[in-house]
Amino acid sequence: MDSIREMDSSISINSTNISNNSVVASSSSTSSRYENQKRRDWNTFDQYLKNHRPPLSLSRCSGAHVLEFLRYLDQFGKTKVHTPICPFYGHPNPPAPCPCPLRQAWGSLDALIGRLRAAFEENGGKPEANPFGARAVRLYLREVRDLQSKARGISYEKKKRKRPPPQQPQQQQQISSLPPPPGAGAN
Repeated sequence: MDSIREMDSSISINSTNISNNSVVASSSSTSSRYENQKRRDWNTFDQYLKNHRPPLSLSRCSGAHVLEFLRYLDQFGKTKVHTPICPFYGHPNPPAPCPCPLRQAWGSLDALIGRLRAAFEENGGKPEANPFGARAVRLYLREVRDLQSKARGISYEKKKRKRPPPQQPQQQQQISSLPPPPGAGAN
């Protein structure tokens, strides 16, 4: 009988732990999609550093290591990037399949670097030592963008913001819509 009570008490303890864990899980899901993605990206990069031979600490990570990581990610890409010898080079919608490689899209890499750059500083890195902001990384991203835009015949021009036409200040509009003060028109 005592063993049944012990078993019963362990079940209630375990069910308490389960309900506490579900509370923790639901509270962590309240962070934004961006924050969740940033955390996943950071964990992926951290795992990459641990699997690196020899293993790398974050403090020894450089822009060259970030480029190595980006090139590693290319194998998981889903964007067809035509080579200059491909008959579909420069065509945004090729009419037939071709053997050109699948790579990470420039926009995905650009967003990834932005998230990792922010995560680096949130995880104790100094802004001036941020390897994700290194010149080599910026140049690599620009090169990927240019190569992909030529390969697909699509330009990645920055969109110019349209500025709204200048309006009269609110205060002047309000004053002009008020009736004239008494005796203002009579002399």
